Amino acid sequence: MRATRADAARNRDQLLAVATRVFASGDGEPSMRAIAREAGVGIATLYRHFPTRESLVDAVYRDQVVRLTTGARELLGEMPPAAAMRRWMDLFGDWIATKNGMLGTLLAMIETGEIAHAQTRNELLAAITTILDAGREAGDLRTDVGAEDIAASLIGIFTVAPRREHDAKAGRLLDLLMDGLRPAARPA
Repeated sequence: MRATRADAARNRDQLLAVATRVFASGDGEPSMRAIAREAGVGIATLYRHFPTRESLVDAVYRDQVVRLTTGARELLGEMPPAAAMRRWMDLFGDWIATKNGMLGTLLAMIETGEIAHAQTRNELLAAITTILDAGREAGDLRTDVGAEDIAASLIGIFTVAPRREHDAKAGRLLDLLMDGLRPAARPA
């Protein structure tokens, strides 16, 4: 197997970044031609990297899941656990917005088993647990809250306040959730 040329790797990365941004824009599922045009490449280049819409959606979806799972550890390396949790919530909101822009294709892929929804769920719960465990150890986060509680809360927040349409409202609701995740002050 020969190595990917540098320009081909750049084109693939550019296509993935543009597709993610376009899917997250919330304007429905964009055409492959629109994604290629936005990325500044020809449609043939897009199809060379992603021969079908499903292959592009799969790549974007997997890239976003990796960003969320590795993002948990990276954020903990950069900031205290409570701040990492809040920043991770923003990343989760970005992921939800991206999923919404490719929802029809994504649902069809889940239905056919091309994407394992249960595996993704477990990976995301593990990322939340990583931050929660660090927060409990540091005393930044409550000990009686589980990853599923946070995931359910986030889904609720982004259902009533989709990121692109209601950034301020989503931000307020996330801040309220964070206030609820902090341990109560102990009486003196």
